[in-house]
Amino acid sequence: MTSPSSPRRPGDRLLHVALGLFGVGLLAIIAIFLTPILSDAEPGLPLYLLAMLAPLGFLLALVYALRSGRRAR
Repeated sequence: MTSPSSPRRPGDRLLHVALGLFGVGLLAIIAIFLTPILSDAEPGLPLYLLAMLAPLGFLLALVYALRSGRRAR
């Protein structure tokens, strides 16, 4: 049986990675803001490092969009 969805292209993996990195970074940003509210502690360095994944994921999503747009011509 064939799947009704379109076949996956190799570039689709880049989009999934980009969305995952962006999501993890966004959750880290939320955790940075919630840590002082929920406890008296300051956010640790790992949260700040994880927060830098959000712009990296955004950049990878832009690369995916530019590559897939160029392929459609």
